[in-house]
Amino acid sequence: MLTINDIEDIIFRLKKQDKSALDELFGYYYPRLYHFSKSILKIENDIDDILQEVFVKIWMNSQKIGNPETFNAYIFTITKNEVLNLIRNNLRDQNFRDRIFLHSVAEEYQQQSQLEFDEIKAGIDKIVANLPEKRQQVFILSRTDGLSNKEIAMQLNISEKTVEDHITHAIKQIKNSMKEMGIISLLYCYLFL
Repeated sequence: MLTINDIEDIIFRLKKQDKSALDELFGYYYPRLYHFSKSILKIENDIDDILQEVFVKIWMNSQKIGNPETFNAYIFTITKNEVLNLIRNNLRDQNFRDRIFLHSVAEEYQQQSQLEFDEIKAGIDKIVANLPEKRQQVFILSRTDGLSNKEIAMQLNISEKTVEDHITHAIKQIKNSMKEMGIISLLYCYLFL
């Protein structure tokens, strides 16, 4: 168990580019982050790549790490974001969606759940189709095409802040419209928006 003092020492050593500090973090956090990632993703294939990216980010951003008391939340947040990015980036891959579906749902519910998923997806598509034109375009480039905010801003010749604003308002409108669709659709929003 790492104490606050241990984490404070590790952060201090990370800032001095001490690789043994990263190794210590890896040894302690890897099993916890692995199980956490698997609880969201349900499949193990990509977890090692995700966690490698998490520790690379910790190393690359070591100078920005501040409060040792919030480090645990910090590393789990990075991991959650990496898992969600992987899911978003692979949504168009039917094989990926099928693997997640097969590992997430009991066999007897798979056919019914696939129908519910398709119904929710159709509902979201309908809501997106009714968004203002520019907001719809930004949202599709972000969530369907997987472009970063910077790439969207460059492609549409608008600021990144405008892109963020469009995405925030689109998600808010979609979530409000989906409240009538029930809890499954809210889970879908959480995972994929």
